[in-house]
Amino acid sequence: MATMAEQLMTLEVEDGIAVLTNNRPEKHNAANDEMDRQFFDALEEIHERKDLRVVLWRGEGKSFSSGRDTSEIGVRSEDITNFEFVERGHRRTQMLFTLPIPMVVALKGWVIGGSFERALLADMRIAGESTKMMLPEIKHGVIPDSGGTARLFQMAGHGLIADLALTGRAMEAEEALRHGVVSRVVPDDQLEEASMALCREVAANPPFAVKMFRRTLSRIGNPLPQRTMQEESMGMTAIYETADYAEMKAARAEGREPEYRGR
Repeated sequence: MATMAEQLMTLEVEDGIAVLTNNRPEKHNAANDEMDRQFFDALEEIHERKDLRVVLWRGEGKSFSSGRDTSEIGVRSEDITNFEFVERGHRRTQMLFTLPIPMVVALKGWVIGGSFERALLADMRIAGESTKMMLPEIKHGVIPDSGGTARLFQMAGHGLIADLALTGRAMEAEEALRHGVVSRVVPDDQLEEASMALCREVAANPPFAVKMFRRTLSRIGNPLPQRTMQEESMGMTAIYETADYAEMKAARAEGREPEYRGR
């Protein structure tokens, strides 16, 4: 059981609303293995509880999440294969598809990498006006591998996902709104109030009807991301074995430009 100092994710319940909070603000909520474990444990609890109507996923501090802690990319805290490592993460990510209630995500500050992808698997996203979203994985020698590629493809098409992933550029809130990546943009200082108001509105609806609608929506939207994650597992496993990936890590450790050879 984590102590208060180790609570990198918190889960609180208010009037049927589960408030799930990224709680590593000094690191812009960059995710490490322990934070991921607590996130998925919280999702398991949400699955089991019968008193919940909607989930609000938010971040403490200036950013929702700056993605994976880059110092831990490719690092293993236990002796498992690359494939087992990726597949285990994917198995738990499936809980975002099977949540029995809707999830609203309040985005602010930096929203990067795998954290952005997981937010894309939720039902609704509301963003503060200064939010910046990125998929910089290729710059780190890997690929987006949490289903976000497929979800962005569904929302905005081939061009946007290729642009974001192949350049690693930041997409601001208003652009995300134009593409349907977020459904609302609000002033930064109104994000907390607006996201809770949205959750209260959802929670006030007949709960069984809400669950049946989410079930229908899931049948439409989830098969493509779920199939794509199977391809991403193989892609990531192969990447971890390449000379280019080893060169990227060595170049960063030595403070030099990498020399990639495409193998």
